[in-house]
Amino acid sequence: MSPADLAPLAWNAAREHLDLFGGLGLCLGFAGGMMPRRSLILFTSAACSACFALHFLRLGAQTGTAMCLVSVMQSVVAARWIGPESRAAWVAPLFLASSLVALGLTLATWNGWPSACAGLGSLLATTARLQGNSQAMRRFFLGASSCWALHNMLVGSVFGLTCDLLTLTALVIALVRGGAEKPTPVPNPVAPLQGAA
Repeated sequence: MSPADLAPLAWNAAREHLDLFGGLGLCLGFAGGMMPRRSLILFTSAACSACFALHFLRLGAQTGTAMCLVSVMQSVVAARWIGPESRAAWVAPLFLASSLVALGLTLATWNGWPSACAGLGSLLATTARLQGNSQAMRRFFLGASSCWALHNMLVGSVFGLTCDLLTLTALVIALVRGGAEKPTPVPNPVAPLQGAA
């Protein structure tokens, strides 16, 4: 038996266990929506996307797999190099390039409505990752998760659909909770003049 013969055997043995990645992705998706800080949301989202890339690979959903891999890269970059007040200069061109790659992958793996939903979900998630504010990011992720819910319903991913419904719930809870918090007052940048009457 040659190494080339072992590859299909290894794939068939591992394929059945890739649903474990769907289950782990489900847990990470819900947890990501509830995370308190932007960087934690993004790192958890990257881990969730990596799990779902493997899950979609097993289902034969190539567009979903490709979009998840782009998502992993964007989430890690956004967590590290995009903040509330700053963004590295090279991030916007990288996100533009990765969006063009995502568009090309969507067209190359086109499968009708599932591909359209995955592509639109990827575009909305890219926009979310470019936001410096957690609440703004959650609003765009709400749209992205809605698109992914349709994708997962169409490709028959029970884990993906359950994850999306839990993520949507977590995002709504976090948005309501964040909207109820009182904004911190901004100090007056102009000091009062000394001796002014």
